[in-house]
Amino acid sequence: MQRRRFLKNLGISIALPAYQSLLPKGITATAANNSTALATTASGAPLRTAYCYFPNGVNEENWWPTGGSGKLQLNRTMKPLKKVKAKIQALGGLDHINATAGMDGAGDHARASATFLTGERPRKTAGKDIRAGVSIDQIIANEIGSETRFPSLELTCDTGRKSGRCDSGYACAYQYNISWQSPTTPVAPEANPRAVFERLFGGGPIGSRQANFKKRLAQQRSILDFVIEDAKSLRRQANSHDTQKLDEYLTSIRAIEKRIQDSEKVKDIPDPEIETPSGIPERFSEHMALMYDMVGLAFQTDSTRVATLQLAHEGMNTSYPEIGIDEGHHYLSHHKEDPEKMKKIAVIDRYYLEQFALFLERLDAMEDVDGGSVLDNSMIVYGCGHCDGNRHTHDNLPILLAGKGGGELKTDRFVYHDSVPMTNLYLGLAEKLGIKSLDRLGDSTGKLKNV
Repeated sequence: MQRRRFLKNLGISIALPAYQSLLPKGITATAANNSTALATTASGAPLRTAYCYFPNGVNEENWWPTGGSGKLQLNRTMKPLKKVKAKIQALGGLDHINATAGMDGAGDHARASATFLTGERPRKTAGKDIRAGVSIDQIIANEIGSETRFPSLELTCDTGRKSGRCDSGYACAYQYNISWQSPTTPVAPEANPRAVFERLFGGGPIGSRQANFKKRLAQQRSILDFVIEDAKSLRRQANSHDTQKLDEYLTSIRAIEKRIQDSEKVKDIPDPEIETPSGIPERFSEHMALMYDMVGLAFQTDSTRVATLQLAHEGMNTSYPEIGIDEGHHYLSHHKEDPEKMKKIAVIDRYYLEQFALFLERLDAMEDVDGGSVLDNSMIVYGCGHCDGNRHTHDNLPILLAGKGGGELKTDRFVYHDSVPMTNLYLGLAEKLGIKSLDRLGDSTGKLKNV
């Protein structure tokens, strides 16, 4: 308390990010949202996009479709996708060259996560001078997020959040975040499904959530009104560097205020006829299922059209007793060609994919406003920043693209793209969302057309 400065008035206080000239420590600023467009399909239905990340690479022998390029033939790991096979495609030959080891040496797990949606090589640091790139989900949110209640939704099933140093001199921020609002500002995902649900729809029993939601918005507005003037007064005490950082912080407050104002314009806040989640379940599969459900509900109610779900951080070494895996995931990924360990990695790969398949089935069962399904009007990337976890390879990444994109995507096929940047795929999908002015992302070389 002695080292922190608080914005306060009338008994309400908000902890102020610290500045060098004001003695406290560090600031994380949130850029304002400058949304200008709304993604829709040719039929006028909402067009959604999501990015789902799993850790530690795959057992390639069981992952890649059999039969080569052409009509999709599911291998053993992908068998759970059988019911939605007609609405997915497997993509090979997509690379993240900026995740590979270079002059900065080890740290492949941190680089895998940090580059996955940015394509930028992260600065190797365990301090506050982190730097990656703006992620594609946040670029899209800034373009199309203004007319939905939430510009984007960032989720995780990883409850072991860390700060400081994590991977060979890289800050934990790289490993635990795939969404970046600015090169220096990751967007921390939410791990508690109850918190996500209440953020989307309010708390309380079915039928009372709209009133509770409005009350909460009013309370949030009051807090902002109380502290904004006190925050501005600090500018007189700060040096030029911290004045800039303080302005960024005030910008983030204004962005929150704008989102509250936008929410107040919505006359009918959705109130799904399901019980509010009780919190984080003990079984990891149930946790994944709940977070996938939160994405599905957000898409179905058009609360947002952009979402990320980091199922677990890179290097995660948990065991999975519910599927008979007692060794750690990361430990097994360094299998050194041991057949038994490789077999267990294949079991884990399928375990993750089973939940993704159920998520796609639920989206496909949701009727959309144009008579199709929510899955028909979505573009959902599922993948990892590693291919072979044993060798820490970042080329030929294991990527699935689900949904028909409102009729814009080709499905039920496997396509090998012959070593092109992963970011080319993101540019191609952004163009289908109507974002035609985005010509560069990270190490991109152009827009991937064959999707």
